[in-house]
Amino acid sequence: MVYSLEEVIETITAVGVETFDIRTITLGISLLSCADENVNACAQKIFEKVTTVGRNLVPTAKAIEKKYGIPIINKRISVTPIGQVGAACRGNTLVPLAKALDDAAELLGVDFVGGFSANLQKGFTRGDQLLVNSIPDALCTTKRVCSSVNLASSQAGINMDAVYRMAEIIKETSERTRDKDGLGCAKLVVFANMVEDNPFMAGAVHGAGEAEAILHVGVSGPGVVRAALMDSAPLSFGELSELIKKMAFKITRVGELVGREASRIMGIPFGVIDLSLAPTPAEGDSVADILEAMGLERTGCHGTTAALALLNDAVKKGGVMACSYAGGLSGAFIPVTEDASMCRAVREGALNIQKLEAMTCVCSVGLDMVAIPGDTSVDIIAGIIADEMAIGVINHKTTACRLIPVPGKKAGEEVDFGGLLGKGPIMEVTRQSPAVFVRRGGRIPPPIHSMKN
Repeated sequence: MVYSLEEVIETITAVGVETFDIRTITLGISLLSCADENVNACAQKIFEKVTTVGRNLVPTAKAIEKKYGIPIINKRISVTPIGQVGAACRGNTLVPLAKALDDAAELLGVDFVGGFSANLQKGFTRGDQLLVNSIPDALCTTKRVCSSVNLASSQAGINMDAVYRMAEIIKETSERTRDKDGLGCAKLVVFANMVEDNPFMAGAVHGAGEAEAILHVGVSGPGVVRAALMDSAPLSFGELSELIKKMAFKITRVGELVGREASRIMGIPFGVIDLSLAPTPAEGDSVADILEAMGLERTGCHGTTAALALLNDAVKKGGVMACSYAGGLSGAFIPVTEDASMCRAVREGALNIQKLEAMTCVCSVGLDMVAIPGDTSVDIIAGIIADEMAIGVINHKTTACRLIPVPGKKAGEEVDFGGLLGKGPIMEVTRQSPAVFVRRGGRIPPPIHSMKN
């Protein structure tokens, strides 16, 4: 793939004026060879493999930043789901494996490592059970480790036993990090239809179908798209879509350049570009700002879901033409605390959790970085998760929940998680209980249209 001087200059302009960056370069590493009956021996193998394979990740990213003048905000690692690797371990905890990952990430200078994960859509293996039970301890005793659990798929349906158990884990993790406003939950996400090549946290994982090691890139650039919309004349919907497609093409083109350059330097295969527009708490770097630039008075008003659907579709259409392989989640993220204008919409009463759930039908992920009152019950958390899983299962798309019950705080109060995790208002939840429904047990069957063979 050839890149012209004009393309590079245009990108550098975007970096300086329109808040453009590469959000992450993520190195996926298989840990299957690290399995061991002794959990401490397994932990040592994990540390050695991650530090060996990943030793050049951060220097490579910094060299590319210097060469092209393009910020690469996060350098991350994803690994084989630890529920699989730890299945061979004797004992009753996998926390030593989480600590090994954290120590490796610290040594390498990596921002986050994802993969303290399990797949529960049809049931629990012994390793998965160990993993789930270890999550609160793991997230409380590490700084960089992120956890993700798949609870549902379009082929398997929704494992409601796993949904309820993860609601309990979320609640426990929140209480265990009470002194930090439940921060542990910001590193924990539950999925329907979790993908194997996602470079974004907290859901990054190195899936079973991936190579021994591989590099994925997650692009960003909502500020670039917003600036283009603000500078344009009034557009029809077709013209609006075309403009977003063109900007997505340019953003993704640079991600492809970065990924292939990193692959060449490190001698590790290049995987996918995740086309997602990922906001930050910085003003002007907001997906909500794009929706409002389309003509909404405030994100959350009637018409928001349609606007987000247009944006998501245009980003995918433009981005997929600019890269060899698109993957991951690819679309527009709508995390609440990580997007300053989303927070403003919540504060002003334009956006509530019900409208946010409707928006997740057409966006990349789901209820992301949503702070809820600390006294929200396990039953209600399970109900929120079940609703989001149903959207993913029925629509054959990835959906997720990253819910943060904030201990001791109520709806309307503010919480500050710091850095890219942002700050914002705590959202109210419906208080009527779904307890009888969510405690029935078993699996909600998959939809009839899942039978495609």
